Amino acid sequence: MKITEETIDHIAHLARLRFEGPAKAAIQQDLENIIGFMGKLSEVPTDNVEPLVFMSDEVNVLREDVAEQSVTQAEALKNAPKKDSDYFRIPKVLDK
Repeated sequence: MKITEETIDHIAHLARLRFEGPAKAAIQQDLENIIGFMGKLSEVPTDNVEPLVFMSDEVNVLREDVAEQSVTQAEALKNAPKKDSDYFRIPKVLDK
C-alpha cells in the first residue's frame, strides 16, 4: 500500500501534529515500512496455531490480602502545605 501525502496530512491532523519537508518524508517511509511488515506477517501460515489468550499457564496467582497501616493520618498531614484538621486543603479546581 502506498502512503500519500494526503494520508500523512490526514493522520497528522487527527494526531494534532505537523510534518513538513524531510520529517514528512521520513514519516511516510516509516508508515510504508510498517504496512510492509504487516504484509509479511499476513504471509505466515497460522492455520493450526491456537490463539494466545494468556502469556502463561498460571491462573489467578494472587498474594494474600492483608490490611496493614503503613502511614498514619498524622504522618501524611505533617508536611502538607495546607490542612484542615483531618484533611488536605487544595485550591478549587472546578467552578460551579
